[in-house]
Parts: sequence; C-alpha cells; structure tokens
Amino acid sequence: MTLTELRYVLTLAQEKHFGRAAKVAHVSQPTLSVAINKLESELGVSIFERDRNNVRITEIGKQIVAQAQRVLDEVNQIQDIAQGGKSQLDSPLKVGAIYTIGPYLFPNIIPKLKKVSPDMPLVIQEDYTANLRAKLLRGELDAIFISLPFTDTGVVTQALYDEPFVVLMRKDHPLSKKESIKPSELRADEMLLLGEGHCFRNQVIEVCPNCYPDESASHTVEGTSLETLRHMVASGNGISVLPSTATQIQYYKSILCTRPFAGKVPQRRIALAWRVSFTRPKAIGALIRALHASSMHDICLLPE
Repeated sequence: MTLTELRYVLTLAQEKHFGRAAKVAHVSQPTLSVAINKLESELGVSIFERDRNNVRITEIGKQIVAQAQRVLDEVNQIQDIAQGGKSQLDSPLKVGAIYTIGPYLFPNIIPKLKKVSPDMPLVIQEDYTANLRAKLLRGELDAIFISLPFTDTGVVTQALYDEPFVVLMRKDHPLSKKESIKPSELRADEMLLLGEGHCFRNQVIEVCPNCYPDESASHTVEGTSLETLRHMVASGNGISVLPSTATQIQYYKSILCTRPFAGKVPQRRIALAWRVSFTRPKAIGALIRALHASSMHDICLLPE
C-alpha cells in the first residue's frame, strides 16, 4: 500500500469516473486502474463497484476512503509542520478561487500581499467549487475563496465580504431607463447565464427563477465565463446579472450600464476556506489583511 494508491482512491471516490479521475491525477487511465486493482487485491476487498457507465463506492470502500483521507491529512500536516518550522511567510501559499471571483479578486490583493508578506510566493488557481474542494482536501491547495454556503469536515471558513448582484445591459436597452430592476422584469428569452457547474448561475436563477423556466430553457444563452457574458451583452445579444466586482471594467463604459435590483438587493457572501490542520495561520492572516487593504469597489467587507 502506498500514498500514491491512496491518493488515486480518493480521486476516484471524488470523480466517480476512471477517465476524469485519471485526468485529475495526471496519469493514464490504465495506470490508475492497475493501482486501484492492486490495492483492492492486497486488501482482499472491493473498494469500488464498476460497470460500463458508473463507479460506486462499496460500503467497506466508504470506510477505506474515509481512513485514506485521514492518512493523507496527517501526511499533509507533517509537510505543513516542516514548512512552518522554516517560516510561515517564506514558503509558497497555494490559493484557489472560483471562476467568478478569481479574475476580480486576485489583481486587487496580490500587490497588497506582496507588501504584507514580500517573501511569500503565491501560487493561484481558478476552478469550479467542487474541484477546489477536492484539491483543498487533498492538500493540493492551502486555501480557497468560495461563495457560501460551503461546509466540509476538517475545513474552517471565514466570511470575508458581501457582494451585491447588478443587472448588466447596453445603454440603449429599454430597462436602462429605470433606476432599479425588479427580478420579474428579466426575461428568459434575453437572459445570458453562466453554464452548468458555476455556483453563481444557481444563485442568479434562485433570485430570478423566471430567467430560466423549463419551457424556455432551449432559448437561454449560456456563457463559460463572466467575461464572455459581458462581451455578449456589449454585442447586443441580451442582458445579464453579474456580481458587482465583475462590472468594474472601463473599456465598455460608453456602451454598457448597470442597474441595481429593486427592493432587497440579492448578494452573495464570499469566504476563505482552509483545512483545520493547516499549520500556517500567519499566511492565512496575511491573505485576509491583503484583502482588507485592497481597493475593491462595491463590496461590504466583514470584520476580521
């Protein structure tokens, strides 16, 4: 039994698909399959049930996966202790963020972090929440910026700021004449949404359920990023709902405008999450101080 085999088990348990798990683990599918078969043979039990389309964890497999997670957490803690013994603010800090946060948060906080902790290299990644969660638990990331709610065993979160949603449209759109927009005024036939997998998409649909009714689903245009949605709005392809930090772009200032929601303004709460076992609290503190020292607009910072 090796740590590599345990990592493969956790990855397959997370992805429930050999092809995707192999891609996440950066190995070929045969390599992953052989390693897991070898471990199952050594243990004398089946960790996974397989058929042509599905991978399921057996009952005994659930216990093995949970124990494997604890083993790898302890290994990560040994590495963290060693790094902390050198200096909490000298070693690289690996930070992730969901796609709808990273492009607007990182450019603001990285310059401030360099002032707060000039000797601490920062490694950043953007991904979906589910992938960031898995990387955090495997120790591939030290901390992640996510939208609440977010809970997981062995993970602590700290709420950082609230960010209101706004309606983005061209200045010649009829709704631009209004001071504020009611959710009921947004029509599915012109709404531009993020694609499946983005938590922000679900938040928008929760606020404006009429933006994506079943009968109009085939007419709703979806984009892969907020940048794509903004360009599409500028091209006259519809309107969209964006988090406020994603609207601070100057090159469309003459074409686009934003309007707040009428009544109670919908918003999301952004938090930082890290493993309870992470042994560099000063690095986490430096990251949070950098955020508070940044010049991000249209957000409500929460007390440290």
